[in-house]
Amino acid sequence: MQEEALLETRIADKAGVKVDDVRDVFAAYGLPLVISPARPRSLRVHRLRVAGERTGDVEPGPFDKPLSFSSGLTALVASNFRGKTSVLELLTWCLRGTPRSEMQRRVRSWLHHVDLDATVAGEPMAFRLDLTDGEITAAVVLTGPDPAALAGVRGPAPDRGITVLLRASSTDSYAEQIAGLMLGRMDLQPLVNSFKETSTQTHGWPAYFGAVYLPAGGDKALLGEVTSNGLPGRLLQVFLDLPAAAALTRVKTVHDVRVAEDKARRAVAAAEAAERASERERLEAELAQARDVLARLLPGDGEDASLTDLAHDAVQLARALADAQDAWDEAVRVFRQARTERQQAAKLLNDVTESATARLLFHGLNPTSCPRCDQQIDDARRQQERHAHTCAVCAREVAGDDEDPQEITAEAQQRLETSTAAEAAAKQALEQAETTVDGLTRRLEGAQEQLRRAQSAADLPARLAAQENVLRLEGALSVFREPEEPALDETEAKAIKVLAAAAALLEKDSKTAAEALFEEVNEETAELATLFGVPSLKSVSIDRSARLKIFPLGSKQEWFSDQTAGARLRLRIAVAIALLRVGRANGVSTHPGLLLIDSPKSEEMQSADAHKLFKELATVAAESDLQVVITTADFDLARAALPADSIRQAEPGASLW
Repeated sequence: MQEEALLETRIADKAGVKVDDVRDVFAAYGLPLVISPARPRSLRVHRLRVAGERTGDVEPGPFDKPLSFSSGLTALVASNFRGKTSVLELLTWCLRGTPRSEMQRRVRSWLHHVDLDATVAGEPMAFRLDLTDGEITAAVVLTGPDPAALAGVRGPAPDRGITVLLRASSTDSYAEQIAGLMLGRMDLQPLVNSFKETSTQTHGWPAYFGAVYLPAGGDKALLGEVTSNGLPGRLLQVFLDLPAAAALTRVKTVHDVRVAEDKARRAVAAAEAAERASERERLEAELAQARDVLARLLPGDGEDASLTDLAHDAVQLARALADAQDAWDEAVRVFRQARTERQQAAKLLNDVTESATARLLFHGLNPTSCPRCDQQIDDARRQQERHAHTCAVCAREVAGDDEDPQEITAEAQQRLETSTAAEAAAKQALEQAETTVDGLTRRLEGAQEQLRRAQSAADLPARLAAQENVLRLEGALSVFREPEEPALDETEAKAIKVLAAAAALLEKDSKTAAEALFEEVNEETAELATLFGVPSLKSVSIDRSARLKIFPLGSKQEWFSDQTAGARLRLRIAVAIALLRVGRANGVSTHPGLLLIDSPKSEEMQSADAHKLFKELATVAAESDLQVVITTADFDLARAALPADSIRQAEPGASLW
């Protein structure tokens, strides 16, 4: 209770809430507040019986083969394709609920009965499978007082203390029930992780079994069969009971899902608000347009005159405008003529002022062309007349006396003043004509607009429809529901705060506890991997996510997945044994103590390295209370590296079962 109080108090202090709030949140999501050690979960196999009828060319006919397993290391030795891997798969089928890899359909069809005696977390169990055409037709799991009492028994015997734990009538039913049974007996929680931050994924007993049946060398995962969703790191919980590790994963998963759901809820609210705002803008735009349409159809002030009167007025105004346009055209002509005369008078004044010849010719003609042939008088002749005093028409010299220049200049000045006054009068008349035209144009446009907008039988349906459309849109806006800000869910916000604080604290506790253990695991792994034949290895480093860094001698750091298949298998075995050794030495090992390893020598392993591996596995199994079942097709290797009582051997070329 002191540990419970300490954890919940730490979480409450970090989250800034009351201790009761922490308890409520953890209770609501079924999370533990007590970090208690896991119960022992040892797993031992004792006897396997395989019965059926083999078809084909190799040893056809009925078979009924028992196999026993040593308490330490058991080596299954037979030629290739003679049933070694099938034994591991049958052990897996019984204990896991499904084989790890699909056995050949032909081999499965040989099987009629598969019996396994085992001890699960200290409880003797008998797994009995009946098969037809490779599928389970009936299955039962029995329990009794001890493994010896279960030997050869295929049904309950209450008088002998043998009872049923589960029954199944199909392959799928057996897989489902075994998963539930083993999770409970092994004191394991389902592996739950967040999926795309919106939901959770749950992995059960089959995922945990990856810590028992080691993957082949070619697999990329260090532990287990699945590299995604952090499952390799989760399997460390099977090897080492790191304080708070299991609770941390569950808390983080719940926190991630709660945060994601809160984000999704806010995103939905924001999208709805944007949609509502867009809808309001659309309605307002449609209403403005509808009101414009209605305004064009409604008559203005004083626009209730009859269509006949409006049409008569429009015609009269059109005629008046035409007359005014004619008057304007005449005013333009008069103005242009007056301007031309004024310009000529100004030029004449300038000429008589400067030229005696001009004064002599002042009262004469000022032709623009020859009066006989109509040829234009060009500028050159006029310049000649001005400077050489020769007539621009006939080119004869102009002679005479310029006796009264002042009088001629005064007369030219008078002509200019008269033409200027005439131009001003013509301009004023033109402006008045323009004003008249503009006024009549506006009046005609107004009359035509009145005529278009006048109430008539033809416009009435359109006006009524426009009025109805305006009323409809005004009504829609009057009842329009404005988007609301998403309500703050204080309970949810508090839960997220509590879960975040708990995850941070548990992460710190787990990391602190793991640092010292992983330092020992790294040293042990490097030593074992070197012994197993991993070349040029300086050191390794594993983290809580089960990611393994490799530090070769004289080279840069590499990852476990970068290694060859043979090196990966040797490193995987080294890590598994190191975790078991360090865990047991520190009293935190909770691995079931059973390892299944298939044909390690086939993964690019030299005979000398394989010999070391087999001997070391036998030694570790004896020293660490570990049961190992390993297979090999190398008869000489098994005899040289292992004691005779640990070998289960078939004759060369013969089937193991």
